[in-house]
Amino acid sequence: MARGSTRPTSRDVAQAAGVSQAAVSLVLGDKWRGRVSETTAERVREAARDLGYRPNLAARNLRLGRTRTVLLVVPALTTEFFAGVYTGAARVAAEHGFGVVLYPSPEGVGPARDPFASAQAALDGVLASSMAADALTAIRGDQLPLVMLDSDPRGSLGAATVNLDIADGVRQVADHLLGLGHRRFLHLAADIPSWTFEVRARELAARLGATAGTSLRTAPAPISIDGALAAAEAALSVPGPRPTAVVCDDDKLAAGVYKALRRLGLRVPDDMSVTGLDDLALATALDPELTTVRLDAELFGERGMRALLAVLEGRTPDGGDIPVELVVRASTAPPSAS
Repeated sequence: MARGSTRPTSRDVAQAAGVSQAAVSLVLGDKWRGRVSETTAERVREAARDLGYRPNLAARNLRLGRTRTVLLVVPALTTEFFAGVYTGAARVAAEHGFGVVLYPSPEGVGPARDPFASAQAALDGVLASSMAADALTAIRGDQLPLVMLDSDPRGSLGAATVNLDIADGVRQVADHLLGLGHRRFLHLAADIPSWTFEVRARELAARLGATAGTSLRTAPAPISIDGALAAAEAALSVPGPRPTAVVCDDDKLAAGVYKALRRLGLRVPDDMSVTGLDDLALATALDPELTTVRLDAELFGERGMRALLAVLEGRTPDGGDIPVELVVRASTAPPSAS
């Protein structure tokens, strides 16, 4: 076989050694004893070495029922965040000889097309965000070893659940704003039926409600800058005392709030403080830079993959939510005296 041509195959090895492909498979799979002679086995090994042949591990693992491939199912939302989740998951997977296929649910939430003829035949396990959980049924991922990310542990479909401590992040935001003296709040809430956003709404209401004299209004918005702009402009234009702080479920929502405030002739943070959640690159692109909650997406992906590997090996994954951190920047200040 000419050097520099296509990768050598088991057929090439068989031809070079003067044996059948079945004999090559037996020898290279270390199942030759008692079935071919030691002389033949050595001839096959020598031919394989000379040709630089390496077995096709993907095909071999398929025959063994183990593809060493997992599927990461995420919503087609906040893609920068989920890119980080993928990076972390893929890093840990590679350390253990696994590959990760990223599958964004096309509509963000809801059913998605099966990316394989049969997910069960092509995969060993699934990592899935709760926001993309509906896609699992369509791809039959719910019938595979499954670890849920950002999901209610009490009602999880998976064998394990890995979460960021979102509730604590919201508490940190509320305590920061209350400490600055804010008492009138608008919650720009992601208009998505998902556990992670239910947690944000519940924790914010509970934390603010524990302080006397506070008021909280909620305005739902799609996670897009334009959607947030429209929702915030409408919510801030109603009669009565305006909020002095806007708490956003996502940094993209906060960007929309900035635009709405500018249209209304209001300044951040002089007239209104704004907070986000995620700490995307967008947070420092905004002017003033955004106070937000930093979520370690790569660590999240790493922990998710380690949990799935534990499930595949029959071990109990490590527990405990991943800590999050409030990053205070220039978008928050004490409320104006007016």
